[in-house]
Amino acid sequence: MTQVCLGIDTSCYTTSCAAVTLSGEVVASCRKLLPVPAGSRGLRQSEAVFAHVRQLPELMEALGHAVAGMEIAAVCASRTPRDDPQSYMPVFQVGDAQARALAAMLGVPSFASTHQRGHLAAARLDSGLAGGDFLAVHLSGGTTELLAMQAEALTLLGGTLDLHAGQLVDRTGVALGLSFPSGPQLEALAKEGHAEARLPASFDRAACGIHLSGAETQVQRWIREEALPPRDIAREVFDFLARSTARLILCGAERTGIRQALIFGGVASSALLRELLAERIRKADPALHVCFGRPEYSGDNAVGAALIGAEKLRKQFIH
Repeated sequence: MTQVCLGIDTSCYTTSCAAVTLSGEVVASCRKLLPVPAGSRGLRQSEAVFAHVRQLPELMEALGHAVAGMEIAAVCASRTPRDDPQSYMPVFQVGDAQARALAAMLGVPSFASTHQRGHLAAARLDSGLAGGDFLAVHLSGGTTELLAMQAEALTLLGGTLDLHAGQLVDRTGVALGLSFPSGPQLEALAKEGHAEARLPASFDRAACGIHLSGAETQVQRWIREEALPPRDIAREVFDFLARSTARLILCGAERTGIRQALIFGGVASSALLRELLAERIRKADPALHVCFGRPEYSGDNAVGAALIGAEKLRKQFIH
């Protein structure tokens, strides 16, 4: 009988659960965005927790059908946002509680990981990333960080000094009348537009940090004054993010000597951003290998949590 590990992730954007075999093959991935009222730029933690409580049972039922006839060997959930001991968000407690209760009822191990490590594990699938150390760039609505992954230890090198990449995308989109989250719609608009690097990329080399709030202020001004067509505003945002992220990656490579980078997170699922960013890195440093996770595993998902759980279970067998 095929043995699987279940994964659960309840983030600020998405309710998700997944199953992978103990060898790391994805069996199923079930996801559903949290419902956000029109014109809103997100949910409060209490609202998101309630939405997860409502959505998780139906997703777990769907996952149950997908793994029918298989043996559930372990369950793993994202318990906190990142590795920092002070890292905490109420939303993740929904998935963690479900995972621990399910594991207890089944009599199988329950593992915990972080949302960020789950992102990393899922993004590494079919990414082309070579073995060894790599730079990790997390671009999402709640995180914009540059990290170094060395011997499985994550070290924060830099990132945003104010706004997050996903916040810039969503605030621009909502101001243009798009729904939240706005990434796919803003990208579709940007593909029809033209950019002239009108948004200056502010970079703090000492902190290896980028400033995004100034760009958001300028974008909102353009929208209010109807200074540019919406498609050009959208294109300027993606062009700006590509330039800013490229500077982060190049700074990290210079400081660490690491020659490969993995870009992941919801914002990184954009094909346009990938194209613009890869082109900039190729021109600046052709020897720096830039990889991206599969689009379906770049945004919030539970595949990474399931993969981490399967790996932890394998290590238990070894010991």
